[in-house]
Amino acid sequence: MTSAEGNPVTSGPQAWGRWATFGFAVLALLGSQAAALFVLTKWYGVSLTKMPDFSGDGVAVSLIIFVSIPLQLVLLWLLAQRPGGSAADYLGLKLPSRAELGVGVAATVALIVVGNGVSWLLGRDIVTPFQVNIYRSAAAAGWLPLLWLAVSVLTPIGEETLFRGFLFRGWLRKPSDVWPVIVITSFLWAIVHVQYDLYIMGQIFVFGMVLGWLRWASGSTILTIVMHAMINCEGMLETIFSLHK
Repeated sequence: MTSAEGNPVTSGPQAWGRWATFGFAVLALLGSQAAALFVLTKWYGVSLTKMPDFSGDGVAVSLIIFVSIPLQLVLLWLLAQRPGGSAADYLGLKLPSRAELGVGVAATVALIVVGNGVSWLLGRDIVTPFQVNIYRSAAAAGWLPLLWLAVSVLTPIGEETLFRGFLFRGWLRKPSDVWPVIVITSFLWAIVHVQYDLYIMGQIFVFGMVLGWLRWASGSTILTIVMHAMINCEGMLETIFSLHK
C-alpha cells in the first residue's frame, strides 16, 4: 500500500477547485443521463413527456448504461487533462500491486459475506425486486448478455471513475481531507442508487467507505473498479440463484 505521505492521489496533475469539481461531476453525470434518455425516447418511439416507467426494464437499463457511461467517461477524461500530469494520473487509472489486489479481493469477499449475513439476520431478501425485474425482462428480450456487460463491466468503470476518480482527486488536497472525502463520496454514491430502499443504500454507503479507503491507500481507481465489478457480478449470480432455486 502507498503511504499517506506522498500519496499519488494528492500529487501529480493540478486539481480543479472543489466547487468546480462538484459542478463538472454533476454536469458529466446529468449530461450523459440526458443523452441516454434521448436515445431511449428514439428507441421506443415515445416523447419524453409520455415516457413510461422503465426503472425495472432490463433492456432500458442496459441502453441507458451503454449510452451514458461512455459519454460520461469521455467528459471526465477531457476534464482530467490538467497541468502537471495525464488524465490517467488524475483519475487514478494505474494498476494496483499484487498485494493491493489481494487485499481488495479479500475485502470484497468479506463485504459480500457480512452484507448478506446481516440481511439474512434481519429477515430481508438478499436479492432486491429491482434486480429480479431487470434480469427477467432482459432475459425475455434476449438481452441478458448485454445486461451482464452493462451491470458488471460498464457500471463499475463509470461510477468508480466519477466517484473514486474525478471527485476524489478534486476534493482531496491534504492528508486531513481523507476521511471527509471518503465519507462524502460514499454518501453521494449511495444516494444516486435511487432504485433501492434506504437499507440497500446504507449497504452501498458502507461498501463505498471501504472502496474509498482502498482508493486512498493504493492510489488506484482500477483496484476499486475490480472490487465494484466483483460486487455487481455477485449480485447478478445471486439473482440467478434466487430465480432458479
